[in-house]
Amino acid sequence: MNATSMRAVGYRRSLPVSDQESLIDLELPVPEPGPYDLLVKVEAVALNPVDYKVRQNTDPAGEAKVLGWDAAGSVVAVGEKVRRFAVGDDVYYAGAIDRPGANSEYHTVDERIAARKPSTLSFTESAALPLTSLTAWEGLFERLGLENGGMNQQGALLITAAAGGVGAMVAQLARALTSLTVIGTASRQETIDFATRMGVQHVVNHHKPLAPQLAEVAPEGVTHVFSTTNTDRNLPDYAEALRPFGRIVAIDDHESLPLGLLKPKCIAFHWEFMFTRSLFQTPDQDRQHHILTQVARLADAGILRTTATKDLGPVNAANLREAHGILESGSAIGKITLTGF
Repeated sequence: MNATSMRAVGYRRSLPVSDQESLIDLELPVPEPGPYDLLVKVEAVALNPVDYKVRQNTDPAGEAKVLGWDAAGSVVAVGEKVRRFAVGDDVYYAGAIDRPGANSEYHTVDERIAARKPSTLSFTESAALPLTSLTAWEGLFERLGLENGGMNQQGALLITAAAGGVGAMVAQLARALTSLTVIGTASRQETIDFATRMGVQHVVNHHKPLAPQLAEVAPEGVTHVFSTTNTDRNLPDYAEALRPFGRIVAIDDHESLPLGLLKPKCIAFHWEFMFTRSLFQTPDQDRQHHILTQVARLADAGILRTTATKDLGPVNAANLREAHGILESGSAIGKITLTGF
């Protein structure tokens, strides 16, 4: 490739999304791939809460900071130590939070955390999957200790915000790869319908106390909880609804939680943060390559479906500001995507 500059979207100051300067169009140099990097021509990106959380809480002091941690595109160059991919491969990935994001025409990503995209899905449909798939997979099978493909497991799994990007993927994986009863929280008819399509068997309303509702749909108690939001508010209900020796995994952000509520039943509490492997350069980084490869196979087999629900058009500052606004409002269903430049 001959391009030396590229279009991108980023920010220089932390500002409310209503401010035109909160996300701006940029012209930046095309990055050079490192030894293990792929240089990807980005075809589509997807949004996650991490995008607006970083924008709100990390002020780059005038430097251009590019967000975006879900992408799909084609490999146009590779680093000298790359062995899994070649120029021309179509890939998808979530990237690393301590590197520039993917809201740019070209992007570099370590091959160990990328995979070939599902062949049956478009770039846009594929871009919606990586971050939530990794979060859901690691949360279910590494943090909660569920057996992948173990169809004799007994119990019930509660997923909060089951119509969200992560919740919808947790529901699909739990239904496809475990035998647990899948319970999800939702409150609007459209979110109830979407969660049900994603595999949720029983829906409870997260605007009402959870424990009494869970007692009705899971009278023997819940065994596992995948908490995507409001963990602090819901923890007393989790403690009441979970069986002894139950497990919770949470992905939201809290400085402190009343974990003492969990001691009487010896309930285990875990955090899930899919960026940990890349952030700390753990020896098993390529685990994420293998997870995404399995997710692609499940998608190509028709077992998993994309959670892309709303495409806002090309990657530019105006469309990304709209996407951030929707996410900040808490009204998003599934995943918001942007396609092309």
